[in-house]
Amino acid sequence: MTALNLPGLGPAPARRAWLQRRIRLLVAATITYNVIEAAVAITAGAIASSAALIGFGLDSIVEVASAAAVAWQFSAADHERREKTALRVIAVSFFALAAYVSFDAVRALLGAGQAEHSTPGLILAALSLGIMPVLSRAQRRAGRELGSASAVADSKQTLLCTYLSAVLLAGLALNSLFGWSWADPIAALIIAAVAVKEGREAWRGDACCAVPAAASPSAPGECSDGCCPPATPER
Repeated sequence: MTALNLPGLGPAPARRAWLQRRIRLLVAATITYNVIEAAVAITAGAIASSAALIGFGLDSIVEVASAAAVAWQFSAADHERREKTALRVIAVSFFALAAYVSFDAVRALLGAGQAEHSTPGLILAALSLGIMPVLSRAQRRAGRELGSASAVADSKQTLLCTYLSAVLLAGLALNSLFGWSWADPIAALIIAAVAVKEGREAWRGDACCAVPAAASPSAPGECSDGCCPPATPER
């Protein structure tokens, strides 16, 4: 039987150990997928002269850095000591992603090259759109219950990949069907703004519901910022 949380005390020791193992497995899965994603996207982007695909592949590399920071944190028995450093790495990853996406979007809007149709790119974007939300949600739930701001912040990085996948899919599809080359860079600028916001929150350690709600005397059982419901222990 899985140990459950005790009111006001956070996860029981057995539950904490299970959550830590779960986060390590989810991070490993995220790193593996993103390495494959980066290789496919950058190769397909080079063949099709697609800045969007190449940018998507570079984003995957940024996500690997973010997930690796969490893996490094949870490789230690006392993972809380590494929390701040891991958050800093994740925040810098967000900022680097925002900077690159913004630069690439502006360059595309100024007419720097025309991307060709890419069937591998369309397939990759569709797969990522289905896989990334599942990984993000699982890691966010585990991170919230454990009280790990870095795990929650990394889950946001994974969720951002979902948005980028949607942008990439829409951009490639619109370019292939109608020749609307401006659609992708406009949406990419919006994603860059979201990345900056998430980076600032990670730097401050403001990950939504990262600290178990029971630790808050002012609002037990609820998020102090009201942005998400209390985590429900998984059996």
